Amino acid sequence: MELAREPCPWRVVDDCGGAFAMGAIAGTLFQSVIGFRNSPSGMKRRLVGGLTAVKKRVPQVAGNFAVWGGLFSAIECTLIYCRSKEDPWNSIMSGALTGGVLAARTGIPSMLGSATVGGVLLALIEGFGIMVTRIQAENFAQHNSMYDNSIQNLTGSQPEKRIAFFGSSPIPEGPSGRQTNAPEEVKRIGKAW
Repeated sequence: MELAREPCPWRVVDDCGGAFAMGAIAGTLFQSVIGFRNSPSGMKRRLVGGLTAVKKRVPQVAGNFAVWGGLFSAIECTLIYCRSKEDPWNSIMSGALTGGVLAARTGIPSMLGSATVGGVLLALIEGFGIMVTRIQAENFAQHNSMYDNSIQNLTGSQPEKRIAFFGSSPIPEGPSGRQTNAPEEVKRIGKAW
């Protein structure tokens, strides 16, 4: 579950605005290049052609992005509510349903093709996200073992407890509220506070 995202009713507006901004930025870049290339020769004409293409096409591109983002987010929130869980399948199904709904005016074969593309695209994105998360977890585990080895080399004994790492048990506190059984390095740091 992503903790940085808005809760579900507000997520639709947030994603719609984010998609509009992304469409406006990407549309400006692409349309300025296309307008520049398709204009008559001369630097002034090409610059004016690029600016004209941006003014004509970017609002439409940004609007299309906003519609896609808003519909995707609305379907995802509906699936989260119906399934009572938030997992990658919600995003994959939302991508497929969004692709299908947006292609509804062009017929059933086009709907199925767009739904397939949307589902596969979101599956690739979710799979990449899971892969990155696992790689980061492995790096964290390696860092954790390196930390344990460095404490062992500094103190000459195996560390009894780890502190400041997720999933580790806290170091018990003594009657004065100070941590007991902590390595000397940690005790020295604690005295500075």
